[in-house]
Amino acid sequence: MSRLDLLAAGLTDPLLVTDEVNVRYLSGFQSSNCALLVEPDAAVTLFTDFRYLEAARAVEGVELVQTRRDVAGALADLLAGRRVGFEASRISYAQWETIAAGGADLVATRGVVESLRIVKDEVELDAIRSAAAISDDLYEALSNERVVGRSEKELAWWVERTFRELGADGLAFDSIVAAGLNGASPHAHPGDNVIAEGVLLTVDAGCVVGGYCSDCTRTFAVGEISAELAEVYDLVARAQLDGLAAVRAGATGYDVDAASRTAITEAQMAEHYGHGLGHGLGLEVHEAPVLRPESTDVLAARNVVTVEPGLYLPGVGGCRIEDLVVVTEAGCEILTSFTKEMLTLA
Repeated sequence: MSRLDLLAAGLTDPLLVTDEVNVRYLSGFQSSNCALLVEPDAAVTLFTDFRYLEAARAVEGVELVQTRRDVAGALADLLAGRRVGFEASRISYAQWETIAAGGADLVATRGVVESLRIVKDEVELDAIRSAAAISDDLYEALSNERVVGRSEKELAWWVERTFRELGADGLAFDSIVAAGLNGASPHAHPGDNVIAEGVLLTVDAGCVVGGYCSDCTRTFAVGEISAELAEVYDLVARAQLDGLAAVRAGATGYDVDAASRTAITEAQMAEHYGHGLGHGLGLEVHEAPVLRPESTDVLAARNVVTVEPGLYLPGVGGCRIEDLVVVTEAGCEILTSFTKEMLTLA
């Protein structure tokens, strides 16, 4: 059964899909200006403007309707008087207002397409495995780079260039390269500061292959580091292994996250681990399910999630270690295999 058929089987009202990622997932069509209308009987209409018509004509199993560039404005006329579901978290208020003004009876839905995306099929998993393999190759290359005297910005550009050279289609997100005190910020921006010896260097990077993302973080020692920084690394490494051990189908996001906090809490460092353990990943780098203290998500086989505890100490530095995994009935398949032993860069 196709993804569109699976979606239609669960509908009572037609569903207007306006999020471009969801449109791509359902139909394979890529555009920044489009919408799908999926009927409960599995009839599907694809709306887009002149610029994307040639690509849209290649989409099988849909009725193609050319609109003006203002797709929402066109839909206001085309959907007038109809009861239609819409993606409440994936449509702007301005778009909703425009379509509703035409007389459509709009019914809010949440997570309908995402509930299909959360479990990956083998084609998706193969693409994610390919992206993860390129991530491994990137970190292998990085382990042989000299970093002392280079800026974080320069190293971030090296990451992007190397991903491309290794065969990636592009970056999954802006790379984080954080050395020394900058590493105390979980989402640090690479700066002009020069990487010096005696610090930890955190690199969080991911690439895209066939539309699907990877996400991996490794932290390195730069030259000889203090005993305090070595202890921080060891504690994060232990927390990461504990998190990995808790991943399996049927576990909740809350429970897996909690498993990663035990050692850190026992070490009285809980205040320095302020983010969730991980998140789902696929066509987007942040998807459901989530692994964090407030999560009610229940993991299922073929979910893809990150496992990435960290410690961030203002005035000292930070450390994060992250793997990308596929959830299985018995545990997880770890996709990012580059070593997590602390390596020292020159």
